[in-house]
Amino acid sequence: MSFVPELSDFLGEWRINRRIEDRLSSQQGRIAGQAWFRPDGPVLRYREEGLLRLGSAPAMTAVRDYIWHKDGERIAVEYGDGRPFHDFDPATPAACHFCDPDDYHVRYDFSRWPDWQAEWTVSGPRKDYTMISRYVRP
Repeated sequence: MSFVPELSDFLGEWRINRRIEDRLSSQQGRIAGQAWFRPDGPVLRYREEGLLRLGSAPAMTAVRDYIWHKDGERIAVEYGDGRPFHDFDPATPAACHFCDPDDYHVRYDFSRWPDWQAEWTVSGPRKDYTMISRYVRP
């Protein structure tokens, strides 16, 4: 049986390595950096910072902010400004998010906890990519 995380299990610092396969542009990308889950009352503030390399373009800094919190038995993820993004059941960790006209599907894998990953598949008229993020403790 896979590990079923509680929200508090994410607290702290993580190294992140992300692989991006953009099928529309036939480009590969990578992000290497750090991610943090920090407590803020009943929620965890997630921040990641890394260096993005996409195809032959110059490397650039990439930053993301989210808010994670409990919603009953589920974990809800919001954008950094509080808008809803997606939620998932930690026991069956998958979710969808529709951002017209694009579909975002995520599957979390906690089977090798404390190493874990998130795999996003995104499709739409202007998007067709897979993004796999691996998290490990430093």
